[in-house]
Amino acid sequence: MGYAHDYASAIMHRGRIPMEPVDFVPDWADRPRKAKFYPEAETLPLPEPARAAGPVPAGGFSLPLLSGMLQDSYGLSGRRLGVQANTDLAALPHYTQANWSRGTSSGGGLYPVGVYWAAGPGGPLTPGVYHYAPHQHGLRRLLTGDVTGDVREALGGGAHGASQYLVLSVKYWQNAFKYNSFSFHAVSMDVGTVLQTWRLWAREQGLRIAPALWFDEERLAGLLGVDPEEEGVFAVVPLEWEGGAPAVGAVAGAVPAERPRVRHRDAERSREVLTFETLRRVHAATLGRAADRPAPGALDAAAAHPPRGADPVALPAPAAAGLSVADALRARRSSFGRFDATRPLAADRLAATLADCAATAVGSEVEGPDGPRLTSLYVFVNHVEGIAPGSYAYDPREHTLRLVVPGAPGPFLQSNYFLSNYNLEQAGAVLVPTVRTTAVLDAVGDRGYRLVGAVVGAVAQTFYTTASAQGLGAGVALGFDNIAYRERLGLMETDEAPLLIMLLGHERPQPADFRHEIA
Repeated sequence: MGYAHDYASAIMHRGRIPMEPVDFVPDWADRPRKAKFYPEAETLPLPEPARAAGPVPAGGFSLPLLSGMLQDSYGLSGRRLGVQANTDLAALPHYTQANWSRGTSSGGGLYPVGVYWAAGPGGPLTPGVYHYAPHQHGLRRLLTGDVTGDVREALGGGAHGASQYLVLSVKYWQNAFKYNSFSFHAVSMDVGTVLQTWRLWAREQGLRIAPALWFDEERLAGLLGVDPEEEGVFAVVPLEWEGGAPAVGAVAGAVPAERPRVRHRDAERSREVLTFETLRRVHAATLGRAADRPAPGALDAAAAHPPRGADPVALPAPAAAGLSVADALRARRSSFGRFDATRPLAADRLAATLADCAATAVGSEVEGPDGPRLTSLYVFVNHVEGIAPGSYAYDPREHTLRLVVPGAPGPFLQSNYFLSNYNLEQAGAVLVPTVRTTAVLDAVGDRGYRLVGAVVGAVAQTFYTTASAQGLGAGVALGFDNIAYRERLGLMETDEAPLLIMLLGHERPQPADFRHEIA
């Protein structure tokens, strides 16, 4: 077993055995920027965002469509300033501490994922490497010249014959300054939220997002000009481009004396950048190489177990979504402390959320289109119309809830939550995805930890997006006793790991919100 197994165990037990360094306190005055900044690079504005018009799906990405996907996922869409129960509320009225909303969710609202575009021939821009600047909704040109052959070689060649690629990386310090050793777990989920936002958005346009997670990471870090120990490259997304023909491998010829490499460096705001041994070790353990890509079917051994429980309760047909994906992303937010138990959650809205979450996958090359389902879903029902309070397992095949523990779960939920920004009993239901983490690691190696995080992050993003489309309040939290949930659900003799809690319900009416769009 590799170090990822040890890290997974530490994550599961951190509610009872704190992870090192236990006395760590973030230096908020010396926090990093909320996005990478390249002071020497020119910024090219992206065009007005677009979506495919009418019933005919887009034939591929265009620059306006890509602009729309980036804007609706990681671009700034509004300012968050409302009366709620999160601990950062006192700072938000100050403009320098303003919290800007995005369609994609992020642990702690830190948004550490960097988006690069390796643009090849046949696209709208001069071939090169560009970095997406979310605060300007523009592209910073970092390198001029076609490097897509290098990207394809890092991917192992083969089926990845695109001429345009998005590359997702994480500069660890953008998260570790707050979450230290825990940060690798959080950023792995953040990558999953971005990928799932893109998958949901693209699917509505008739397009496809299929990320690669196994590749020569150190080579791509070299191409991007980043320190491979400080910034991890987590995913590569080939894009189907409008009117573009599939690219082929690099043209044979003389090997260049030096591989292409971005020379620009981002400017760090923090005066002191700390390193954490646990973070360094788990990053090193999960480094990827294309030659290590698991064989087809490797994940079959890590498939989710059949649903537990008895006395199935039939759920109604899922309620229809009230918003498009893009509009739901624009409306998405966390409901910190705003849940209102006086309005029970309609069963068909809970059914819609469960069905969407259960159908979620990252869609990576190791999962395959017919790969096994990796997540199970449990539901703690507090206030749902027609369903007795209790703890249930969701059966996606039968679309039923199977009773695991009878009785109102509110006291258990609140006593095992470590923060003060939610009253879990006030939520209509609390959904808990589980993954057989150790089975995934045994099946595909230590890099599988990044897949586990991405899968759970993707479920969280689906949850938020569906809740928003249904007009419901939602919140996702990591600050809970994972082991207590395993005990409560009878999972101690299994390898199922509860990694998130997702709160769903109605919010109190007439909240006091800042109307940024008319300010």
